[in-house]
Amino acid sequence: MGTLYDKIVKGGLAILLDPDKESQVDFDAIVANGQRAGASMFLVGGSLVSKPLDSFVSNLKGKTSLPVVLFPGSAMQFTPVADGILFLSLISGRNPDFLIGHHVTVAPMVKQSGVEVIPTGYILIDGGAATSVQYMSQTMPIPASKPDIAVATAIAGELLGLKAIYLEAGSGAKNEVPAKVIEAVRKAISVPLIVGGGIRSKQQFTDALSAGANLVVVGNGLETNPRMFG
Repeated sequence: MGTLYDKIVKGGLAILLDPDKESQVDFDAIVANGQRAGASMFLVGGSLVSKPLDSFVSNLKGKTSLPVVLFPGSAMQFTPVADGILFLSLISGRNPDFLIGHHVTVAPMVKQSGVEVIPTGYILIDGGAATSVQYMSQTMPIPASKPDIAVATAIAGELLGLKAIYLEAGSGAKNEVPAKVIEAVRKAISVPLIVGGGIRSKQQFTDALSAGANLVVVGNGLETNPRMFG
């Protein structure tokens, strides 16, 4: 694996930007404050992205020296302008489009582009509210009270050869992924663990790291409070 993978292993903060919110959110403030907070990378994507990614990613790269990594909600969310892509397989669901279907569609373009690819097992955890990813993928989240199911799913992803596991409460989640779920999954796998969704405070970010996450992704929290990290 390459340099972006090394950054995920090292861990810390990743900031998620949804291009469709560009007119609603002060991305310049989020980028500036995220860099001051020591973010290791920016993720770009969402469950439904209607804007061209080429120009958005190019503009973002003009504002930061940090890597820009795609966090795609579908095969349409790819641009070779990015530094890398989390090649997400929704292993907690049973919708073939999100397990492998979208991947087949975009795979030749991704390989030809030369961007760094990080095969990632994406696991949706119930965050206390119906989320965009749940609706768009037509999959049910794993109950937050059932860490054993999350653990078994994460182990399966690692045994299949996936290079990272992403525990996701979903955009708009009321609750973050519980510490007990993060701790249980961390103990069960050896690949890097990414955690996101429902994190709206610096304390929640710190708690996720303390529970065992390598990389913690913050999106909505910074949209409402760009100075969340000071």
